[in-house]
Amino acid sequence: MAARIAQTTGAEHTAILGLGVYRPARIVTNDEVAGPIDSSDEWIRTRSGIKTRRFASKEETIHSMSVAASRGALESAGVEADQVDCVIVATSTHLLLTPAAAPQIATELGMNGTAAFDISAGCAGFCHALALASDLVRAGTAGHVLVIGVEKLTNTINPKDRATAFLFADGAGAVVVGPSEEQRIGPTVWGSDGTQHHAIRQDKDWIEFFEEIEEKGLDAVRPYLAMEGTAVFRWAAHSLEKVCRDAIDRAGLSTDDLDAMIPHQANGRIIEIMARVLKLPEHCALANDIEETGNTSAASIPLAMEALLRKGESKPGDTALLIAFGAGLSYAAQVVTLPNWQ
Repeated sequence: MAARIAQTTGAEHTAILGLGVYRPARIVTNDEVAGPIDSSDEWIRTRSGIKTRRFASKEETIHSMSVAASRGALESAGVEADQVDCVIVATSTHLLLTPAAAPQIATELGMNGTAAFDISAGCAGFCHALALASDLVRAGTAGHVLVIGVEKLTNTINPKDRATAFLFADGAGAVVVGPSEEQRIGPTVWGSDGTQHHAIRQDKDWIEFFEEIEEKGLDAVRPYLAMEGTAVFRWAAHSLEKVCRDAIDRAGLSTDDLDAMIPHQANGRIIEIMARVLKLPEHCALANDIEETGNTSAASIPLAMEALLRKGESKPGDTALLIAFGAGLSYAAQVVTLPNWQ
């Protein structure tokens, strides 16, 4: 007879216990990014809803922004670094293939021997990582998990690319996931559509770039982030209503139960369409952090969550729908109870 392997069990319920963010110091106006793309403040606002965004300095790195956001999350959660059993970093802009950013971030936070890894799910990365964190705690694999969404997209965009230069920006957000007396992180609805892989992508792979260097030398053009904005807009506008409704249904709730909706801050027009098709109640706050922060990919949902709480448009304990989508194309949604914050 085969040996019987023991199974661990963890907390029955999970919650986001604390939230912290880091916003780079430099505020960049539309006028500043408009020149190289032959655009204007009015065009950018109309197309995206963005008024300003944050660009990180050379000293504001994936690691430093993550550490700052994480310290805020740990403090607001009342959790010490040595209580964290796992660190998950969602990012697409850690520009080393190996090692992952997470182990070094964990060490800088004073953690010792903590499991730590990165995930890549584009702008949906934070919601993917949140799902993993909740399941890890419920399975008994971890007692507390630190989830970080962080991007330095200014390292990846061509400032002369009219499709991306005005959209993307930098920042970090982090949450602590742990046990709770009641379920405060709903079931995750997630998926992907690889037929749309071309819609948001790195425009050449590294092998192509190395071959181009051999052929052209200094005239070789580095890889950049590329996006087919119309394809993304159409896909999001027509595909995400069902994802949102499924996440609400799986949480055992209705739209009337929502106090807030926090979508990935991709585009102000997409956010408006999603709110309209879901017919959100009047009391439901709608995150619109894109106006001041731009599109920060995996960092956008925790940053938008913090903005709602900081401005008093939502409060800890409110029920919020999170929905994110991006490169892949990948998507994920869940209903959560809003946490304490930095």
